[in-house]
Amino acid sequence: MRLSELGQKEVVNLNSGGRMGILADLDLVIDEETGKIFSLLVPDRKFSLKIFATERTSMEIPWDSIRKIGYDMIIVELD
Repeated sequence: MRLSELGQKEVVNLNSGGRMGILADLDLVIDEETGKIFSLLVPDRKFSLKIFATERTSMEIPWDSIRKIGYDMIIVELD
């Protein structure tokens, strides 16, 4: 899978069944030396509608919490 294919996928929590957001503006935390992905940064849904927001808030999802990457959805397991 290419990195560009992760964008526009919806993130759903397996434990709660809740929607966590859409990876519209994909941000990753990557180890610069090894290239290993540590986590995904999902934009906070509360601030996604604010046009003039000065700060971007996001939730960090550890790469190890990802259980399945499907065609249009990413399923994660978080408490």
